[in-house]
Amino acid sequence: MPPRDPRVSEPGTRGPAVLPVAPIPVGSVVDYAAVRLIKKEVGEELTDLLRAKSGLSGAAQEQQGRHLINRQVALWSDAEAVRRGAATSAAEDAAIAQAVFDLQFRAGRLQAHLDNVLVENIFINGYVDVWLDFTDGRRVKVPQVADSDEELRELLRDLARRTTGQSERSLSTADPFLALRLSDGSRLQAVIDVTPGTYVTIRRHSMRHADLPELVSRGMLDSTLEQFLRACVRAEKNIMVVGGQAAGKTTLLRALLREVDPDERFATLETEYELFAHENGYHRQVVPMEARESNGEFVAGSAAGEITLMDLMYRALRMTLTRIVVGEVRGPEIVAMLQAMTNGAGGNLCTLHAIHPSVVFDRIAELYLLAQANMSESLAYRQSANGLDFIVFVASIDETKIGGHRHRFLSHVLEVTGVGEGGRPETNQIFGPRPEWAEPRGVPLMVPRCINDLRRVGFDANLLAAPGGAWGAALPLLVQESSL
Repeated sequence: MPPRDPRVSEPGTRGPAVLPVAPIPVGSVVDYAAVRLIKKEVGEELTDLLRAKSGLSGAAQEQQGRHLINRQVALWSDAEAVRRGAATSAAEDAAIAQAVFDLQFRAGRLQAHLDNVLVENIFINGYVDVWLDFTDGRRVKVPQVADSDEELRELLRDLARRTTGQSERSLSTADPFLALRLSDGSRLQAVIDVTPGTYVTIRRHSMRHADLPELVSRGMLDSTLEQFLRACVRAEKNIMVVGGQAAGKTTLLRALLREVDPDERFATLETEYELFAHENGYHRQVVPMEARESNGEFVAGSAAGEITLMDLMYRALRMTLTRIVVGEVRGPEIVAMLQAMTNGAGGNLCTLHAIHPSVVFDRIAELYLLAQANMSESLAYRQSANGLDFIVFVASIDETKIGGHRHRFLSHVLEVTGVGEGGRPETNQIFGPRPEWAEPRGVPLMVPRCINDLRRVGFDANLLAAPGGAWGAALPLLVQESSL
């Protein structure tokens, strides 16, 4: 296990602060009733200031806010000293100031968990029930992040108002769902009214700029599969990354994108930005496109202001792109995606949710049938067979409940070779598990038909001759895989 980063708090404690406001000391008991009152005063003063000085940048607003917070905390400290008969401590004042800053400009008590790089997911099941998922597989209950359900909802509304690059999102009885991309790239989904309280899920992105070597170092794949996938991207093969929820599909897609030439022009189409190719400091010709929810109104039976992935797909096809990358196909955009793979240049990439490689084509057919009239299962199979080159499956095995670890790894690489028996796509299993060796991870099984295309971009075909790949030993599981 790597040494603990001293900048990262232990589960359940306050995390690192945003400079220059001092961090809340570990173990401090913060009076959040006082924090809310001070935040209200600061908010009113800041609103008046912004009216007088319109156009202040976000950084300038925070600087002004720090000044106002310090002044209001000093006033609170003087009043509290009179009430108590003793002065407040410097640590208490600093903790109050940090809490007000977080509530005014960031995510309130949630901010500590967003700052903790070891936190993978945040779950709020009503304001009193807060849980964190850590990258090592632990799930830990932590103190509440609000003192009432209404306070939690107000925090969510504040986050919605401050979210940059998106239209204001409401959270009310009329619109009980809220989806946001937070400033750090985390994805937030909140639900009210149709649940007993306010329920929130925040999905973190701990590996925003991952590349294939980093995934090798983390045990997600070996160097043989790394070189194979690198060649697939460089040979402009159409690749669909498939797996279950939270298996690591998006992380792998980010890593595959790092194999695209930095000056190649491609688009990323997403419901919320999660690939971050336009922010990775590597690619220079990315056209990032993000879908947009409706403003809640309907005009002529259609949701006003809504822009779907399907809408983005058709616009992207007109922008002189070499590739189109869809963060996740989950609806009718699958039709346009496969049309782009069939009719345009190669090298397109996307992800799809499926629990096993054997159900991928049925999932595609299901989405086709839900898309619109004149779409059929046979058409879905035919376009899949003609458009896809490879399907890469990301698997996970969670042994945390029996004292083990959660393992994420690539288990299958299927080469799509055309239309087979019964009209279904036919595949070759290039990489797959070896249950007879108790090895669930993908190792070389055969040579793909397109091997010469891969060799032309530098792939060494001899790597596929090693039956165990580059793994030194089978995956260490508490419950071993079996061929039975």
